[in-house]
Amino acid sequence: MDQVKFSGEVKHTKALGTRNLSQEIVKKLIHQSQEAKKQAYCPYSKFRVGAALLTLDNCVFTGCNVENACYNLGVCAERNAISKAVSEGYRSFKAIAIASDLNDQFISPCGGCRQFMREFGANWDVYLSKPDSSESYLKMTVDELLPVSFGPEDLSMKKVFDIPNEY
Repeated sequence: MDQVKFSGEVKHTKALGTRNLSQEIVKKLIHQSQEAKKQAYCPYSKFRVGAALLTLDNCVFTGCNVENACYNLGVCAERNAISKAVSEGYRSFKAIAIASDLNDQFISPCGGCRQFMREFGANWDVYLSKPDSSESYLKMTVDELLPVSFGPEDLSMKKVFDIPNEY
């Protein structure tokens, strides 16, 4: 990834070619998630999270957590970044990097975010990081984070019976 060009919230990167990301690209993606974390709005939990999502055509969408006084209306960083990408027409992703302020462990997405990521495929990469640097991370796939998952393809599976839509 030579240069990151800023075009609104979308950052375009040099073509990568394969899904196996180079160390340099992973480090930059993690750095972008750490930068996104700085924008977190978390007056209640004081738990900042940032995410940087890489699309198949090498655009990066960032997101941060946004809390709300009505707690269940908050939005996680991962869902924020994915929603921004989807709103711009993207549906397939290479990777997402997640950052927080946890020192002693890697940040891991909540169950809701794991299911949200799964909506867009089970076989893309998730980089769990620590705030010390982009050198310290754990690479997993969505499938590894959410094994035996339920996805869009399950809705078209054969069922015991059909329920008519009579509402």
